[in-house]
Parts: sequence; structure tokens; C-alpha cells
Amino acid sequence: MAKKRKKLGEILYRSGVVDKPTLVKALKKSKSNNKRLGEMLVEMGAVSEDIVTKAIAKQFGLKYIDLDSEDISQSSLSLIPDELMRKHFVLPLEKDNGVLKLIISDPLDLDLQDLLRFRLNTELECCLASPSKIRNRILNTMDEVRSSIDATAAELAAAGHAIEAEVRRAEAAEDGDDDGPVIRLVNLLIDEAVRMDASDIHIEPMADRVRIRYRIDGVCIERDNIPKNMQMPMLARIKILSGMDIGERRLPQDGRIKRMIDNQGIDFRVSALPGYHGESTVLRILRPESVNIGIQALGFEDDHYEQFKQIIKRPNGIFLVTGPTGSGKTTTLYSALKDLNRPDVKIITAEDPVEYNVVGINQCQIRTEIDLGFEKILRSMLRQAPDVILIGEIRDGIVADIAIQAALTGHLVFSTLHTNDAPSAITRLIDMGVKPFLVASSIQAIMAQRLLRVICKGCKEVDKHPNPNYLRLLNITPADLKKNPIYKGKGCSRCQGTGFKGRIAIFEMLEMNNQIRELAFERAPATELRKAARNTGMRTLLQDGSVRFSRALQPFQKWQRRHRQKAL
Repeated sequence: MAKKRKKLGEILYRSGVVDKPTLVKALKKSKSNNKRLGEMLVEMGAVSEDIVTKAIAKQFGLKYIDLDSEDISQSSLSLIPDELMRKHFVLPLEKDNGVLKLIISDPLDLDLQDLLRFRLNTELECCLASPSKIRNRILNTMDEVRSSIDATAAELAAAGHAIEAEVRRAEAAEDGDDDGPVIRLVNLLIDEAVRMDASDIHIEPMADRVRIRYRIDGVCIERDNIPKNMQMPMLARIKILSGMDIGERRLPQDGRIKRMIDNQGIDFRVSALPGYHGESTVLRILRPESVNIGIQALGFEDDHYEQFKQIIKRPNGIFLVTGPTGSGKTTTLYSALKDLNRPDVKIITAEDPVEYNVVGINQCQIRTEIDLGFEKILRSMLRQAPDVILIGEIRDGIVADIAIQAALTGHLVFSTLHTNDAPSAITRLIDMGVKPFLVASSIQAIMAQRLLRVICKGCKEVDKHPNPNYLRLLNITPADLKKNPIYKGKGCSRCQGTGFKGRIAIFEMLEMNNQIRELAFERAPATELRKAARNTGMRTLLQDGSVRFSRALQPFQKWQRRHRQKAL
């Protein structure tokens, strides 16, 4: 049986710091003013805030920290983002064996503790300190950082030659000056984005500030605004990390960063694009586990899963995956390659850039600066006698022609194309200049895909006024709504207030048959190709999404049936 926790008033009374009349008076006032007993005693001047905090620590079995005598190092403060310290008034003390020792002021705020565990992705060991001392320590720390930042900006401005100043700063950074405010800022941005499951970090200079946005589940969310005087040193730091030329600001540049975060190696693909107010920089976060999920985990329905497995095991032909940027095309293709990656199968890829390194596969990087493009790599690739070829993207008619020739000479070719749906890929290839009979004879299948956001389980609630346009698309009637309500996410700390957490994929699988090949040969428009494909069993993206919606309702329907049976 759990030991009953003592009340705060009892602890204070037995320790002799509060007499009985004062305690009774404080209890009455706290009830009438809807305040806690400890707050009321401090407000009445009966006890100090430190004494109340020590009593609360004793009440909850927590360690009390006196911040007047406790020294917190800069390395400890860097364990959590400054934004979390400012917003929630907490202080990190140390991290040991994966457990973060955190100083808080309210042990009853369990929601805050859950939020911090989720945001920081670590277990917490909480200690108590008085609220005013935590607040003062944070404000003093922020003032020190601001002063350091201002001093850095002033040093750069006074140098007269900004590029030379950045070079000197970058050299100092490489020598191990990890406590610099710019370095800590960049580290915090990167670490926080990874822990929030973001796919991209967008650093966008504006007229009076630098906007920081994270792309989470396909949607950009604004996270912070950095002072304008931090723009140049922050971008210089990122360029140094990614191997770019920090003196070049007129031309676009690309680079890569490799960083260990929470004992996991994460790659970042960095792109810098000159803009009106400075270089817009994007860091694409490449997680190794995203290409190791396997075909079954892609989220196919059973019929699509069997169809996909059969197509990728054919000896020759082209398999195209289409969709916009960020729709998961690369993940799908790498999952297929992983399934085919065996000692008796030779696989070669031509990519721009090589995003993920896969053991057992020969991967070739496009290098336009030395005139090494898709065309040149593909021609050389065919002389390597591969069984399977992956082309990162078919961008023009020349690459498309080589891919088709490879497919017709006994190779299985995987590639991507930017079209809105699967049938449009056929007309797109013909528009590129590929002969219709080659398109008709070489393509085995085309798959379009999208990623849809999933409602957050932490704040899921019934949507009393669903969008009528969505209801019409899914053929949902008011009678259906009474049986099976539609849900929405109202927004919570777990999903950063968006109402969504995670994504699922929907697919549109077009497998070539005689009828579709004839239409392709006759240069039929995409509308006719789509109609023929649907008549032969193709499920559109919308229909596949409707199937997912029906699957999501099944657990609710089973519960509803059980509930009715119990009622009877």
C-alpha cells in the first residue's frame, strides 16, 4: 500500500515555522482566494518562499536546490533549449546515464513534465527550487547570452571586412570554442528540430529578423525569430559545418553535415540560396531509419502490397514512382531496393544527391561541376552489367531514352517523376520526346503517392462541424455521421498545437495492360488513360484515402457493436 503523503500545512506546523492560528487563517484565505496554501503563507509574510519550497520538497520526497549556492555551468544550460527555460521556468542541472536532472518549482505540474519528457526525449529526475530564484537565474543567464551575442555582433561589424571576420570566427569555432553563443544557437536549432521529428529546418532572413521554421509532417511551423545581427555569424557557422565557401554569397551552394544526436548518426543536406535580405538556408534532415523500414511498413493495403511485390521482382521494365517533393518517393524506392539487395543481384544507382548510404549497393553521385550528369553515368552504368538500376529522377528526354533502352535490354529500372497522378506520367514521358511505342513497351507500372497527416491521439475529439466538401468527396451522409463521428485534433503540447502527429501514405497503382499500352501508343490524353485504368481496377489516391478512412472506422464500429450487445 502506498504511503500517504503528508499535507503541506502539517509539515510546516510540525517543523515549528508556522503556528496554528496563522495556519488556520492562511487556509481560509487560500480557499476564498483560490490560491495554494504555500502561496498564501508567503503573501501573508508568515514564511519565506525558500521555507515553503523546502517543505514542498519534503512533502513530495524531492531534493531541494538552493540556487544561491548552486553553480550551473554553461554546458549544463545547453542541455535544453533556451526557449523551454524561458517559457516554463525550468533549469537543467546535469545529465547522467540518460536521465536529465531538472530543477522545477511546481511538482504538481505533471503536464509540464510530460511535455518536457517528450520534447527532450529523455527521462527526468526533478528537483525543487523557489520560483523567484529560478526566474532570476534564467533572466541573468539570458542577459549574459544577449551580452555575448551583442559583443559578437559588434566585433563583426567593427571589423570592416565581414568575410575576414567570419573566417576568423569560424577558425576559432573549429578549435573547440563550443561555448560561443552562435555555436550554441546553431546546435540547439539542429538538436531541437531532430527531436521534434522535423524533416527540414528553414532559416529565412527577413528585413528586420531571421525567421526559423521547422517542417513537421509536411507543414512549416514557425519556431523562433533570431535578431538580425545574428544572421551573418549564424550562416557562417552553418557553412563551416557543411563544408561550403563562407566567402561566397552570390551563388547557390550545397553541403552536408553529419552529426551525432542522442547516439544516432543524422545527416543534413544543406542548401544556401542568395535572396534579397540574405541567404535563405534549408537543412534537410536525413534519418537512416527512414530507408530501413521495409516494404510492409510503407502502409500498403493488402492488394497493393501483393501487387508491389510482384512488380519489383520482374526481370526487366521500368517502375516509376510519382508525386510532389516530400511525398516519400525516395523512401518507397529504397525500401524496394532493400528487398532486392541480395548477394546474387547487382544494384547501381545514379542520384542527385546520394541521400542515404546503403550497404551492398553501388551508388553514384551526380556532379554537374565536372560535367558528370545522369546521361554520362547511365551510359557507363550499362557497361557494369547491373541487374537493377535506380535513377534518382527522370528530368529530360535524354535520360528517359537511356532508361527505356536499359529496360528493353533486360534491366529492371526504378525512377521517379514529378506528376500529379499515375496516368499523367505516360503523357509526361511522351511530351519529353520519348516515342510512344517505347513508353508503351517498357513501362511495367506507375505508382503515385501522397503523405497524409494523422490526427494527434493526445487531443483527438469529435468534429461537430466537419467540412461539407470533404464529406462530399468521401460520400459521407449525415446518417453516416450519426453512426460514425469524424474526429479532429484541437491542438496540444504533444503535436505543437497543430492537431496532427505523424503521417500515413496513400497510393495509386497503375499496372500496364494491353488496353493502356494501346492508348499510350495512340498518344491518348491523360483523362482517357485514367478512365481506362480505373475500369481495369486502379484505385485512385482519393479512393485509397477513402479505404483508409473506412479502415480507421472499423475499430470504432467493433466497439459500438460490443457496446450494444452489452446494453442488450
